Amino acid sequence: MRSSNPVFSRRGFGRDNGYAGFNTAPQAGGPAVATQANPYAQPTGNPYAQNPYAQQDLQYGAPPQAPATTGRMTIDDVVMRTGTTLGVLIVTAALSWALLPVDDANISRSYGIGIGAALIGMVLAFVQSFKRKASPALILTYAAFEGVFLGVVSNIVDNRIADGAAMQAVIGTMAVFAGVLVAYKAGWIRVNRRFYGFVMAAALGFILLMAVNLLFAVFGGGDGLGFRSGALGVVFGVVGIILGACFLALDFKQVEDGIAYGAPREEAWLAAFGLTLTLVWIYMEFLRLISILNSSD
Repeated sequence: MRSSNPVFSRRGFGRDNGYAGFNTAPQAGGPAVATQANPYAQPTGNPYAQNPYAQQDLQYGAPPQAPATTGRMTIDDVVMRTGTTLGVLIVTAALSWALLPVDDANISRSYGIGIGAALIGMVLAFVQSFKRKASPALILTYAAFEGVFLGVVSNIVDNRIADGAAMQAVIGTMAVFAGVLVAYKAGWIRVNRRFYGFVMAAALGFILLMAVNLLFAVFGGGDGLGFRSGALGVVFGVVGIILGACFLALDFKQVEDGIAYGAPREEAWLAAFGLTLTLVWIYMEFLRLISILNSSD
C-alpha cells in the first residue's frame, strides 16, 4: 500500500514493497508464486513468516506467526521514534519562534526563511518517500526544517491575526489524535479497502481544489476561488481536519500491521515519518481554520 498521507507518498507496510498492510488479502488462486520480476515472492498473508503455511493460519482465523528472528518492530520502537521526530520538530519550531521576529521590520525576512525551510522540508520528504528504506537522518532533517516553517507561521498567526492560535491548534491536534486512537482501538473505525479508497479519493479531490484555488489566487489576486476564506474556508478547514483524522486511522492500521507481521525494527522510522506528516497536516488545518474564524470577526 502506498502512502495514506495526501501530501507525500511514502513507503508503507504494503505488499507492493514487501511489508504487510491491510491490502494483504489472499489472492485468487492461492499463494503468490516467485517470478522473474519478483523472485522473492512469499505466500500472501505474512511476508515475514518462516512457516510457508502461514497463510493457512490467517485463512482459518489464527493469528499470524511472527518470524523466528529478532529485531522486529514493536510499539515501543514506534513511540520512541515518533517522539524523537516530533521532539526535533518542536525544538526547531520554538527556536524559530524566538529567533525570527515577525514585527513590521522583520516579518518579510522571517517569512522568507520560513517558506525556504518549508520547500527544503518538502524536497526531503519526497526523497524519503521514494527511498526503499527509512533514513533516520533524512527524517530528522525534514522534521527540523518543517519545525522552522511551523514556528514562523505560528508566530505570525498568533501575533498578528489571533492571539493564542498556536496553542489552540496544538490542543486541537492532540484532541484529534487521542480521539482517533480511542475510536480505532475500540473498533469504531474499521480500516479496510473501501475506507482506504474513499479517503484517498476525497484527499485527491481536496488537494486538486486547493491547487486550483492557489493558482487563481496567484494569477488573479485576492483569495482565488474563496476556498480558503469566509464561509467556504471554514467548511474546507473542517473537511481538511476530518481528512487528517482519516489519515491517522490509516497510519494506525499500518503500524498495527507492521508489528503483527514482523516488520524490521528500522521501519519504525517510516511509521514516525508518516505520523509526523499527518499531525503537521492536522495542525496546519487547525491553524488555518482559526485564522479564518478570527479574520471574519
